[in-house]
Amino acid sequence: MYKLVFRLFLRWIDPERAHHLGAALVRFLGVILPSPKSTDAIKVAGLSFENRLGMAAGFDKNAKMVLGLYKLGFGHVEVGTVTPKAQSGNPKPRLFRLIKENSLINRMGFNNDGALVIAKRLQKLRNRGVKLPIIGVNIGKNKLTEAALAAEDYAFCARELAEVADYLAVNVSSPNTPGLRDLQQVSTLRPILLSVIENSKGKPVFVKIAPDLADEDALAIAKLADELDIAGVIAANTTVSRIGLSEGTSEAGGLSGPMLSLRAQELLVLLRAALPNRAIISVGGIQSAQEVRQRLKLGADLVQVYTGFIYEGPLFALKLRQGELQATG
Repeated sequence: MYKLVFRLFLRWIDPERAHHLGAALVRFLGVILPSPKSTDAIKVAGLSFENRLGMAAGFDKNAKMVLGLYKLGFGHVEVGTVTPKAQSGNPKPRLFRLIKENSLINRMGFNNDGALVIAKRLQKLRNRGVKLPIIGVNIGKNKLTEAALAAEDYAFCARELAEVADYLAVNVSSPNTPGLRDLQQVSTLRPILLSVIENSKGKPVFVKIAPDLADEDALAIAKLADELDIAGVIAANTTVSRIGLSEGTSEAGGLSGPMLSLRAQELLVLLRAALPNRAIISVGGIQSAQEVRQRLKLGADLVQVYTGFIYEGPLFALKLRQGELQATG
């Protein structure tokens, strides 16, 4: 029913407006739905997850949908990307549907309420004493912050948000903030990760990488992750590539959807071999329970979705989890 409504009606609504309407629905469901039944805990990076499925960063930028997403079946929710100062993001329009491809292109530009506001929001949520999923906070730098000062932005976010986060994810891989992906070079990434570790209050730290990295660059980041003893790697963010896209578009931004699946799997295999003792969260192109099984078989500890949820609707998480994500790790 959701897909029928989507095809007939939502395609005529501005995608960003549709997202806000969907967000309102998720928040409402967070109020009326019961909490999921407890399951055997799955240990990853020292944290206890109820299942292996999470909502990727970018969907809940301002930490307003955590409870609703949990009640819809997600074992963890990664909020953000959060920057030190609030920012409005890139000019609209900045979100585009490729309906025939079940894909999205976004160039949102880290629009968010800022670290201090989001920290207070998460603290208020935790103070309610309700059952919650694992909450990751994805952090980044402000658009106007020079690359030489990027580590200070990440340190600020870590310092302000670590207390209310279960883990921190360092985003140096969005294609929509100028120069951000250059921070994936080991020489610039090292001080950023060190600054986050120093301010993480002992919380697990992940680094999120781009699918467009060459294998040798991904391996260099893996080596750095091992050296600095961080929790692991999230692979991967959206892509600037348009290879395999049959529906033509001239829109700039990060592409998400099924075209990411192959590269996400390649990176997963590469990283698992390089990081046998680190956690790997696989994200990109997941559309079915079969795909989830494949990612877990290839060595993912956790998986995340975003675009599939947009196209498949509120029951997507439960559909993916049917007997597939309950096994203990």
